[in-house]
Amino acid sequence: MINEILWIGLLIANFIIVLFSYRLFGKTGLYVWTAVAVILANIQVMKTIQIFGLVTALGNIIYSSLFLVTDILNENHTRKDAQKAVWIGFFVLISTTILMYITIHFIPHESDFMSEHITAIFTFLPRITLASLTAYIISQNHDVWFFSYLKKRFNKDKLWLRNNLSTITSQLIDNIIFTVIAFVGTFPLEIIIQIFFTSLIMKVVVAFLDTPFIYMARKIKS
Repeated sequence: MINEILWIGLLIANFIIVLFSYRLFGKTGLYVWTAVAVILANIQVMKTIQIFGLVTALGNIIYSSLFLVTDILNENHTRKDAQKAVWIGFFVLISTTILMYITIHFIPHESDFMSEHITAIFTFLPRITLASLTAYIISQNHDVWFFSYLKKRFNKDKLWLRNNLSTITSQLIDNIIFTVIAFVGTFPLEIIIQIFFTSLIMKVVVAFLDTPFIYMARKIKS
C-alpha cells in the first residue's frame, strides 16, 4: 500500500511543481521544468515497482508532465512556445547523454566510492537511447500539433477533451515507438506486450488526472 500512496503523492507533487513553476516564472519556469523533467524521468525509469497490482517502471508521471507543459504553453501562449519546449527537452536529453557518457569513462581515484553507482545509472545502452530520443521527439511534436489543431477545431472550448485527446494519442505513439525500438527482438513477445500495456495504462491514468491542473494553469494566465 505504501507504493500506491507514494505514487499518488509523486503525481500531485509533480503537477503542483509545474503550476508553481508557471506561476512564479511564467514560460521560463515551464522551460526549466522541461529540462529538469527529461533528466529525472530517464533516471527514475531505472527503478521498477509494483502498484495497484501492476509492475511498472517509475518515470511515467514526470515524463507525462512534459505533455502537460506543452499543452499549457499551447493553450495560454502559442504553438511556437510549445514547440520551443519540445526542442529544449530534446537538446537537454542529448546533452546529458553525451556529457555523462564521457564522465563515466574517467578512471576514478582509489578513494572514490560513488563511481560504480554513477556508471550504473548513466550507462545508456545505445538502443535504449535511440528509442528514448526517437519516441520523445515524435510524440512531443505530435502533441503540440494535435493540441493546436483541436484548439482551432473547437474554437478554444472543451479544454478537458483537447487536453486528453492530444496527450493520450501522443502517449500511445510514444509507447509504440519506444517499445518497438527498445525491446523487439530482445524480449519474448508476451513480455513486450505486458510492458507496453502496463506503461500505457499508467500514462493514460496520469493524462486524465492532469486535467484539473491545466484548468488551474489557464486561470494563472488570466
